[in-house]
Amino acid sequence: MEKVFGILHVGGWVEFWWVAFGLFGQLMFTGRFLVQWIASERAKKSVVPLSFWYLSMAGGIILLTYAIYRRDVVFILGQSTGVFIYARNLWLIHKDRQSNV
Repeated sequence: MEKVFGILHVGGWVEFWWVAFGLFGQLMFTGRFLVQWIASERAKKSVVPLSFWYLSMAGGIILLTYAIYRRDVVFILGQSTGVFIYARNLWLIHKDRQSNV
């Protein structure tokens, strides 16, 4: 396990689990692009499905939490801005759906 810790630049199990958490967030964040690509291919036009915004929000919150733990101000600023934008888009989508009912 020492070799894995070295590759990940972690000093112990706590750091290892934080890195695993951050990687999970990055995986969710990357998954949103796959979801968007598949939806667009199926529709034969550019489409941004609702799941794109939920994956963005979940991945963004996880990555923001990881960035705060790491005390990385650049990462914190980038992710906090994104989380605000994802939340706003979800709010607008749900507001629009409620007004069309």
